[in-house]
Amino acid sequence: MRNDEAMPIPALERPGVRRRSRAVRDGLLSLAGMLTTPLLPTDYLDLIDPLRLGADLRGRLVRRQPETADSATLFIRPGRAWRPHTPGQYIRIGVEINGVRHWRAYSLTSPPNTPDGLIAITVKKIPDGVVSAYLVDEVPEGTLLMLDQATGEFVQPQPLPPQVLFITAGSGITPVMGMLRSHQFDDVTILHSAPTAADVVFGPELRALADASRAQGARLRLIERHTDSQGILDLGQLDEVVPDWRERETWACGPAAMLDAAEETWDAAGAGQRLHTERFRPAVTSVGEGGAVTFTRSEVVIDDADGGRPLLDTGEEAGVIMPSGCRMGICFGCAAPLREGSVRDLRTGETTTAAPGDGVIIQTCVSAPAGACQIDL
Repeated sequence: MRNDEAMPIPALERPGVRRRSRAVRDGLLSLAGMLTTPLLPTDYLDLIDPLRLGADLRGRLVRRQPETADSATLFIRPGRAWRPHTPGQYIRIGVEINGVRHWRAYSLTSPPNTPDGLIAITVKKIPDGVVSAYLVDEVPEGTLLMLDQATGEFVQPQPLPPQVLFITAGSGITPVMGMLRSHQFDDVTILHSAPTAADVVFGPELRALADASRAQGARLRLIERHTDSQGILDLGQLDEVVPDWRERETWACGPAAMLDAAEETWDAAGAGQRLHTERFRPAVTSVGEGGAVTFTRSEVVIDDADGGRPLLDTGEEAGVIMPSGCRMGICFGCAAPLREGSVRDLRTGETTTAAPGDGVIIQTCVSAPAGACQIDL
């Protein structure tokens, strides 16, 4: 007989004891749930430690740093469930403004695994952008933000390409800055457009990188295009600015017209496989009472859905196959992605909005349309 076979099993490790311990724990949680109804025990834990492991992923805004007259970097301490990102990726941020929760996607501009544990996004205001204006000018330090894990394919391969070209405009520099702060490139050219030198997001840092590169004999070249005085860059003249662009692996991020032109230029040169693009989607979503509901996979549209009726009932009446369970908002059996638009939680009155394609998860049994919306069912 082996020694370990002869050793007695500690009481707390015996299967029967483990089962009884779990039963006691579950019973205590059930009792706590009855005592705290309509809230759950986890709701109180969230108040005490909202960034704890096991809570919905959140982050606390630590500080806001202006970058230009219309942009700022937000430094956020993420919850313990945060997984380090890959430079170039983005996250979706959920923020409440006047009782409405809005979700928007922003590139991460910090390197992964920073010494202070903070992550950073850099936001540039867009015309009529309620969320971007709030984040740049108003959001108080200490605010809790909802977070998603980082995602996106606009990243560098390993090993790094020997020659890299970045073509950016406006806030398109943000994912690129995350890469520049994280990688040591052997040979990189940055072609960036902004109205004026003062409008270049990260302008001082980019210029310092280029100056230091020249002093060290490295190859980091910054080409600024100030469109107010020089006009928009014609990519048909790229040979004059970056003669070896066809040989460089290229990442481009900025306005749709610029990216469309880049794709045409690279395809015409037979170098389309070397071009990688990232498109931003600024969107403004209106909030109201009821509205048109589109069930995208079922291709069913209800033109004027009742703003006081659950989407689960509305969809079922229209013949959409709607997953469901308890129909009370407890089991999450009815969860579905909100692709675009606004919905209101019928229990709390809280309104959630999503930009096109965000896929924010909602519960159809307790959510009603608060304006036009698209549900991925």
